[in-house]
Amino acid sequence: RRGPRGRPVADGTVTLVAGGPVTALVDTGGPWGGQRLLGLLARRGVAPGQVTHVVCTHGHADHVGNLNLFPVATWVVGTEVTRGEGEVVASGLEKGRPYVLHPAHLEVVATPGHTGSHVSLVARATSLGTAVVAGDLFEREGDEGEWRAWSEDPERQEKSRKRVLAMADVIVPGHGPPFRVLRDRGGPGDEEEEEGDSDNDAGGGRGEGGAC
Repeated sequence: RRGPRGRPVADGTVTLVAGGPVTALVDTGGPWGGQRLLGLLARRGVAPGQVTHVVCTHGHADHVGNLNLFPVATWVVGTEVTRGEGEVVASGLEKGRPYVLHPAHLEVVATPGHTGSHVSLVARATSLGTAVVAGDLFEREGDEGEWRAWSEDPERQEKSRKRVLAMADVIVPGHGPPFRVLRDRGGPGDEEEEEGDSDNDAGGGRGEGGAC
């Protein structure tokens, strides 16, 4: 989207994943949207203190801008995990191992490329199958013409994208609505925008050419 002066505005998708022992927020949007984020969570009956984990897929401003609103949560920022008053938790993410939030259901995996420490949240056994909240690994559905321009390492990102396409039934990109991955029309890589309810998308879409 574009701001009042017609310039691109970066505004990352925010996704709430709730159920079982974990209430996770994937990315937090930019600091300019903090009150809106709190309002959207309140509409879903979630107070900041109820969020157990905040997963920031990478460190750009439109994804980490409201971390301070969730001081009691475990923070996963890229491959770094902290909790409490800055206690560093060994995650194994930097070595390519998943960081498990809820066994057999939720885990964070390394998906480098957009940034070197980029991660994604994998949610298994959902009503839609395996959903991957992928941050800027995917800018939006049908982003083939643009994602490389924002990538620190396009070769690594392409490998990460292929790996996620092979595992996911639904992908939540960093700047747009969820979309399905269809394999019966030619294998991994066929994409279709997800129709219907997208309530867990509490963020906005990046304007064309937006930074980060």
